[in-house]
This record gives sequence, C-alpha cells and structure tokens, in this order.
Amino acid sequence: MLRPFVAYLRVYEPLSAFGEPPDEQLVRAVEGAELTRARAGEREHLLWLKSQLGSPVRLLPGDRPDGSPHSEGTADVLVLDPGDVPVEDAATEVGPGPLVCPLELRARSAAALVGFLGEAPPALRAAVLDASGLSAETVRSRAATAVSALRRPAMHVLSTSWTVPLPWFSLVEPDTRRLVLGSGPHDPERELSWRVAMPDARRRLEEAHQLVENAFGESGPTRVLAETARWLDNFHDASAVELDYGGLVQLMTDPMLETDTSADEVHGVVEALRNDDIEELAESFQELRDYWGDIAARERFN
Repeated sequence: MLRPFVAYLRVYEPLSAFGEPPDEQLVRAVEGAELTRARAGEREHLLWLKSQLGSPVRLLPGDRPDGSPHSEGTADVLVLDPGDVPVEDAATEVGPGPLVCPLELRARSAAALVGFLGEAPPALRAAVLDASGLSAETVRSRAATAVSALRRPAMHVLSTSWTVPLPWFSLVEPDTRRLVLGSGPHDPERELSWRVAMPDARRRLEEAHQLVENAFGESGPTRVLAETARWLDNFHDASAVELDYGGLVQLMTDPMLETDTSADEVHGVVEALRNDDIEELAESFQELRDYWGDIAARERFN
C-alpha cells in the first residue's frame, strides 16, 4: 500500500507522563502495541478513508454519524525503547520505557481542517463544506471539541506533505541517522530517520534559534524554530524526539537516500552563522535549495 507523502516530527513520552496512574485504555494499547513506525502512515490513511467512505460521511476519523467520538483509532500508539535513542551525554535521562507516541489522528485531522478553512481558496472551501453538509461554524466547533479532548495540551506528532522543514534538522545529530533501503521505494520497511533525547533537541534548537534570529530577524526559519521550541516545551524532559521522512522515501531513489546530507548542511548553516562564514552559509543554502526543490516539484506535478 502506498504511504502518504508525509514526513513527521514525533515525541515519545514515558508512560508516567500520561498520568499517575495513566489511562487504562492507553496502558492496554501500549501493552498490545503492534503498530510499527513504517506502518503508521498507512494506518492513518486507512482510518481517514474509512471516515470518508462511510454513509453518512464522517467529518473526522473516529467520528460516529452524530459527530461524537468513537473508540476506534483512539488507542493507536507507537512505542519506543529508550535504548534506541542516542544521547550526547551519559548523564542525559531518557525514559524509563516504554516511550509512547499516540497518533491522535482525530485531533490532528481537526487541526488540519481548521487550517484548511482558513487558507483554502473560497471555491474549494465551499465545495468541501457542501459535501459535508455542515456550515463553517459547525465544522470549527466540532474540530475545536476534538482538539480539546487530547490527554495532553499538545499533539505528539507534527507532519508536513512533500517536504521536511529545514529547521527541523537542527534538532538531530547528523551521524545518528537510521537508513533502511529495503527492496525498493515501496518496501514498507524503507526508512530514513533520526532519534534524539529531548534535552539534546532543546539545546540544539535554542542555539540555532538564537543564531538565526540574530542573523535574519523574525524570518520564516526563525518562526519555525520558535514554534518548534514552544511545542517541545509541552512534553516530559525525559522524552525522545524522532524526525522521520515517512512516506517521502517512496519518492527518493537509493542513491538519493544514501547521499542525503540535509542534516549535515543545516548544521553547516548553524556553524557558518556561528563563525560569520558567509561563503559556507551560501554554499549550504544552495545545496539544500537544490535538493529539496527537486522533491517539492513533484507536488506541482501531482
């Protein structure tokens, strides 16, 4: 099954971060967790399709016909062993395990829907509202209710289509990437990702934000770094962060993945800012622009 062309930034928290004691349904979901990182995108795609193919069509995955939440999909979680998270300092604490990342698809879909209503062209927005049979006010109200039902004040997953926001690479250590090519682009185990301890991610992000803000002011990258930092502040200090190319690996050949240096280039930008090296800064920006511009162009073709 084709995975969505989506990349992810995920946070995995210790189970204790979800309450003392944590919700019984969540505990059961963690104990019986079978969902793999490679299959998460397919699972989200399936739940969304089921919501749209039902009769009547559901506004959000996990909705009943009357708009109230159904239990299906609420217990979908990814589980991570703290031992699989690199740390820069042996004193850095991650865990205890298991580390848990709820997919929270209903809430994420609700947030995306509100964003769509605010940004979509009027004709497209009207077509979607007509198909749902709901007013914009009703959609926003039901979406707000779905988001407010989260166990935590922030969703554990950020996602982007067709590309990876370059500031995200400042969180990770380039040499710790996880690369699995598998048998080809459509192998479900194909992967390019990084994992990082929360304290290391926050420290790198803070330094990058300060350097970028000093150099470029309140530019786009500065805002992304600030927003990402605020998002990470919602989670437990002993959490782990994962940057995952997700379904984007289907768009990339083996040589493209093997020679991907995006994380190195972004760290090169940070180092160039630190050293006021304009030549290195321009070279790194150009390589990033060329690489991700070729991938982003495929969205226009689709």
